[in-house]
Amino acid sequence: MTEIVHVSAPELVTYADDLAGLLVETVDEGSSVGFLAPLDREAAAIWWRERAAAVEAGSIGIWIAREGGRVSGTIALVRAPLPNARHRAEVAKLMVRPSARGQGLGRALLAAVEAYAATEGITLLILDTETGSLAEQVYCGAGWSKVGSVPGYAADPAGSLKPTTFYYKELAAP
Repeated sequence: MTEIVHVSAPELVTYADDLAGLLVETVDEGSSVGFLAPLDREAAAIWWRERAAAVEAGSIGIWIAREGGRVSGTIALVRAPLPNARHRAEVAKLMVRPSARGQGLGRALLAAVEAYAATEGITLLILDTETGSLAEQVYCGAGWSKVGSVPGYAADPAGSLKPTTFYYKELAAP
């Protein structure tokens, strides 16, 4: 059974090596999540450990999906830093292990973040993803609205510039 957990900073450090494996698999598989291939596993683990300070400060929230003690997915919620933007946050780094895809895990992680955001008084979520990616199906299926695409916005893991599509979702005020 899959369990979705909002992790603390110390827990993030504990799971950093497993999250690094997830990140490396995701990049190797071709998903555009901000990294180029080949991604060194130790560099990926360091990247995750470096997020711990932001988690501790409350500027980033990270959820993991665990199945059988292994991380099978993750998602992050990045709070807007400016006073006039406290009502919004960015959803980032939604990743599901290739072997766990197609089972609704991405949608479950997204729902967990949306529910948490609503309880925190966040009424607007934004995200971006590579145009034409399978992730777009997840976001559209979860009721997200497409804003538009920007050509050549980010490089895919092979280093080729790809368009990125931006989405938003309004949440009910608590």
